[in-house]
Amino acid sequence: MNRRQFVKAGAAAGLAVAAGAPAVAAQAAARAPTLMAPKGVKPVVVSSANGNTFKNGGPRTCIEEAFDRIVKGSDVLEALIAGVNIVELDPEDTSVGYGGLPDADGMVQLDASCMHGPKKRAGAVAAIEGVRTPARVAQLVADETDHHLLVGKGAQDFARAMGFKIEDDLNTENSRRKWLDWKRRIDPKHYLDPARRTEAGDRARREMVAEGLLDPDHVYGTINCDGINAKGEICGVTTTSGLSWKIPGRVGDSPILGAGLYLDGDVGAAGSTGRGEANLFNLSSYLIVEGLRRGLHPKDAGMEALKRVAANTVEKRLLNDRGRPMFDLKFYVLDRQGRHAGVAMHGGKDKSYAVCTEEGPRTLSCDVLFEEPDTE
Repeated sequence: MNRRQFVKAGAAAGLAVAAGAPAVAAQAAARAPTLMAPKGVKPVVVSSANGNTFKNGGPRTCIEEAFDRIVKGSDVLEALIAGVNIVELDPEDTSVGYGGLPDADGMVQLDASCMHGPKKRAGAVAAIEGVRTPARVAQLVADETDHHLLVGKGAQDFARAMGFKIEDDLNTENSRRKWLDWKRRIDPKHYLDPARRTEAGDRARREMVAEGLLDPDHVYGTINCDGINAKGEICGVTTTSGLSWKIPGRVGDSPILGAGLYLDGDVGAAGSTGRGEANLFNLSSYLIVEGLRRGLHPKDAGMEALKRVAANTVEKRLLNDRGRPMFDLKFYVLDRQGRHAGVAMHGGKDKSYAVCTEEGPRTLSCDVLFEEPDTE
């Protein structure tokens, strides 16, 4: 067939289809590729690694529960809260909620925050006692008050008014036994001065990690969980029992907007686990979201924050022999396009984060700033 014949044949076929010739139309449709116009983004849930570990005796982990609810049409924040509640209620996770490692006096004090991208609302509680699911209380602070943060007894009274059961003690036998072990190590004579007590407390914490009595990832234990639905709606939540054996009343980064959690519904979300004081000083989650706003990939935005933290860590007691931070800090980042990353200050074992998509739940390796492990 020459060119003239080819053009004439193509034109005839086009006229036949236009005239409604069913056989020709069917053949043309069979040969044509199927084109799917993209609609929104694919739902994603991202969390710290414990979000794909603990199930509290149920069928799903945190990220599985949150993702399942999101794809079924649940409000994104409601889905994420339901997810982290699984970890808060699981006594096997000693970093959050019920059974979280207590403060120096043996009391479990919990912190949590949440942010709702579409509603531009946020809520948080700090140093709350007697409530197993502080993330749910934080959500009610956002929904039922004009405030962003309630603390201590005021937060507990608010929870009671909202119908929560207030328990006398959130310790489990496991968390209480570990606290007693720590207490015996640091204060055998009960007369340590504050400086010696702090030094002894840090030493005892390191010894318990080295002996396998304390999970190094639960020294500063937390869960952050962020998610996006097909409409591009982003929400986030962070909940924790804080630093193990902390000074009573100590509040870390988790309930502080811009530190333990920050998001902009038009840009993305970031949250953290690790040394809260380092994160607070740099308001790292806010810094990361602003990096996303400038067009950075989640990995690059997270790395930028880690470099800022490292540059601002100058106290010798916080530096290793290479002049680098002697602590770990991780960020979990999710942008408006559904791209995600987990980044960590140091390499070593268990430097990972969790993600759930339509492909199912996975635990992925974090990108690290410094390849050597932290020494704390």
